[in-house]
Amino acid sequence: MRMDNLFRLMTCLLFALCFQLSADAGTHSRKKYPGGKHYIWRYTLKDKLGSSYSLEHPGRWLSHKSIERRRRQGLSLDSTDLPVSTKYLRQIEKTLNGVSYENRKKSSDGIIIGTSRWNNTVLVRSNDTTLLNRLSMLDCMAKAQCVWTSPDSVDRYVKHTYHDSFNPWDSIKGVNYGNGKDQLEMLQGHRLHNIGKRGKGMTIAVLDGGFQNADVIPAILHANIIGTKDFVYPNSPFFYQETDHGTKVLSAMAANEPEVFIGTAPEARYWLLRCEDQQTEQPVEEDYWAMAAEFADSAGVDIINSSLGYNEYDKGNVNYHQRDLNGHTSLISRTASLLAKKGIILVNSAGNSGMGPWKKIAFPADANDIITVGAVNSEKKNAPFSGVGPTQDGRVKPDVMALGSPASLISGRGSIVRDMGTSFSTPIVAGLTACLWQALPEKTALEIIQLVRQAGSYYQQPDNIYGYGIPNFWRAYMIGNMKE
Repeated sequence: MRMDNLFRLMTCLLFALCFQLSADAGTHSRKKYPGGKHYIWRYTLKDKLGSSYSLEHPGRWLSHKSIERRRRQGLSLDSTDLPVSTKYLRQIEKTLNGVSYENRKKSSDGIIIGTSRWNNTVLVRSNDTTLLNRLSMLDCMAKAQCVWTSPDSVDRYVKHTYHDSFNPWDSIKGVNYGNGKDQLEMLQGHRLHNIGKRGKGMTIAVLDGGFQNADVIPAILHANIIGTKDFVYPNSPFFYQETDHGTKVLSAMAANEPEVFIGTAPEARYWLLRCEDQQTEQPVEEDYWAMAAEFADSAGVDIINSSLGYNEYDKGNVNYHQRDLNGHTSLISRTASLLAKKGIILVNSAGNSGMGPWKKIAFPADANDIITVGAVNSEKKNAPFSGVGPTQDGRVKPDVMALGSPASLISGRGSIVRDMGTSFSTPIVAGLTACLWQALPEKTALEIIQLVRQAGSYYQQPDNIYGYGIPNFWRAYMIGNMKE
């Protein structure tokens, strides 16, 4: 990129950041964290002996749709699918309940706040470190790690208003896709829509930090949102008043307002799953992400869109290193690497560290058998902030690129905005991946992932900036049809 263009980009970014900080300063205030100092520990169990579940009866914890998705793709259940041992959970509960009355008056009871069957882990929250250490000594434990410490203060709740109608200038008369036209057509997605493939019958889970006003703003009212769930502890009492990052992500796929904005998969069904804690940046968010992904699996989801990524935490001693970008070191990437084996396609953002000291993709963008998405501008040049590859073990990353510098979206206030980030190029690809799979329903998750890569403009000569390039989804459909 020419230096004068880079200077203009940096100036715009700095102006936008200052504007946002100014706006935030006027609407947010802090309060002391309620309840005093608390901790969350992650306990890895040594095995799954003593479980009350069996692989012969998966219907006890998996939906029919989840089981059918596996069957259709020829995938069998394995030990990772089993819930954690009920025997071990009882041992943990017994230890937690064994705190003396005097100690109970001094500290709140420890509680189990979540489990991961794929990682065989349990999350326990308490303000009593002696109790948490005692749990780590149980015979059933293989490993214990503190993954969250309560902050001193948090943001106060602020209600965000929204527009109940679009501004006249948001409409583009005579253009059916409205503000979504360019980002859809760059990937030839409109050609899938022209043959009726708009995501119908596909279920997409959106893993994010919040979906501000997604229940009331006009363009999202037409979206087929089939459920919501919060995995952050404690759950937000105002699910639809958290950050609007997830609202923007959702809009890129689900919006269906002709001449204003139509997304890439307007007829798909959507689960909105909150797993990002906006108050802190700590390893427990990987656990929340894993719990959300496992829920999506059990609910029968086909595709997960995750515009989240981690590599640096509030406490620097738990930060990752680039050597860890191998798909299996971080808990979140290990979890993500399992999804295709469960018949689910994960479409994940590459991350926005391209201009910082990290520069590389974030976790879980390094996972195996997923689609990692970087960002380009309207001239199809890479956005300098887009995280680069390859992975530490030499795999091509990102996989593909889409418009994200900037992308057109709908904000939590209900207005059309242009925003920059791989967070927003990712749902453009995820929605069209749903349309492609709708058109080729006999394909497996791995086969669809390969088709998306194969349709990339750089497929013959991938690199560590563009990956396989900008995918042509019509070409992916045609290649898939030839192989039927």
